Amino acid sequence: MRLPGPIAYIVLYIALYAAFGVASPFWPKFFETRALAPEQIGLILSLGLLTRLIFGPLVAILADQFGSWRLVLASCAASAAAAALALIWARPFWLLVLVALMQAAALAPTTSIADALAVSIASPRMAGRPFGYGWVRGSASAAFVAGTLIVGQLIRPDDLTPVIWMNAAFLIAASGATGLVPGVTNRIPLQRSHSSPLVEVKALFRIPQFRSVILVSSLVYGSHATHDAFAVIRWSDAGISASVISVLWSEAVLAEVLVFSLVGPAVLDQFGARWAAVLAAVAGLLRWTVASQTTSVLALSLIQPLHGLTFALLHLACMHIMADVIPRSVAAGAQGLYALGSGLATAALTLLSGSLYASYSGAAFLPMAILCAVALPFAWTGFNDRKARLEAI
Repeated sequence: MRLPGPIAYIVLYIALYAAFGVASPFWPKFFETRALAPEQIGLILSLGLLTRLIFGPLVAILADQFGSWRLVLASCAASAAAAALALIWARPFWLLVLVALMQAAALAPTTSIADALAVSIASPRMAGRPFGYGWVRGSASAAFVAGTLIVGQLIRPDDLTPVIWMNAAFLIAASGATGLVPGVTNRIPLQRSHSSPLVEVKALFRIPQFRSVILVSSLVYGSHATHDAFAVIRWSDAGISASVISVLWSEAVLAEVLVFSLVGPAVLDQFGARWAAVLAAVAGLLRWTVASQTTSVLALSLIQPLHGLTFALLHLACMHIMADVIPRSVAAGAQGLYALGSGLATAALTLLSGSLYASYSGAAFLPMAILCAVALPFAWTGFNDRKARLEAI
C-alpha cells in the first residue's frame, strides 16, 4: 500500500519523534534504576552527546555517498531499536555505556536524513501540489509531547521498562515507515558523489547561504542554552509552582507546533526566508532580555510562545534556504552539518551558562540576547532566496 506523500512523511515523523518523546526525558531516571551514581549517569549522557555530534554528520555524509537515504535511515532506526532492547539485559556499567553509545550513534543521523528526504520533496512541489514540510515537522513535535505524556502514565519510579519497549516499538515503526515515503529518485535521480567527504564538506561551506544558515542557527538555537538548563531552577527559586511551570513549558511546545503547522509556512509564503530569520532573531533578543529581568508569571506567559519563532520559524527558514541552494546529492550531509553546528554551540553555551548563572543568576540570559542580536545582520544578508547551487561535486 502506498500512502499519499505528505501522509507517509507524517507517519514517519510521528513514529520517529514519538520514540524520542518516550525516552529522552527519562534516560537519566532509567540509568538511576540500574544503580548508577550521578557521576556515572552524567558520564553516559555526556558521552552520548559527543557520540551524536560525531556520528550525525558522518553517517549523513556517508548516506550521500551511498545514494540511498531511505535504506540508511531504516537501518539506523532498526539498529537503535535493537540497542534499546539490549538495555533491558545490560547491567554492568561498562555494558550500559557501550549499548547507550551504540544507540546514540544509530540515532544521531536519523533526523538529518529524514529532513533531507522531506525537504528535497518539499522543494518546490509534490505531484503538482504544495508539500507542507511545516505540517510534517509540527506533527513530529506533537508526537514528541504525546509520547512523553503517555509513557509517563505507564512507568513507575522503580520500573522504567515501558520506556524501553515503547522506544523500540516506535523506532521499528519508523524503520518500516521509510518504505512508505516516496524516494527522491522517483523525481530527480540522486547522483552518487565520487569525491571524498572532506571535499564535499569544503564545497558546501563555499555556498554563502549555507554558511549563513550554520552561523545564524548556531547563534539563535545556542541562545536557548541558559533557558533549557536553568529556567526551571530560576522559576522554582522564585516561588513558581510546578503546575504553573508545566503550563509555561507547554506554552512553548504548543507555540512550536502552531508555528510549524500554520504560522511559519504563511510567514515564509508572504515574506520569505530572510524576514522569517530576522523575526526569529528579534524574538530571541526580546525573549531573553525579558527573561533576564523578571520572573513574573504574566511576563513569562507572554514570552514563552516566542519559542515558536526562535526555534520553529527559524528551522523552517533554514530548511527553505537549504532546499533552495543545496544539491540533492549532498543534502543529507548538509543536514548533518546543520545539526552539528547548533549541537556544538548548544553544548558549549550550556557549559558556559553554568558559570554565568552561578555568578549572575537571571542576568545570565542577557548574553543569550546578545547572541541573537549578533545573528541579525547575518540573517538579513545571508537568508536570501536567490539560487546559488553548488557545482557538481
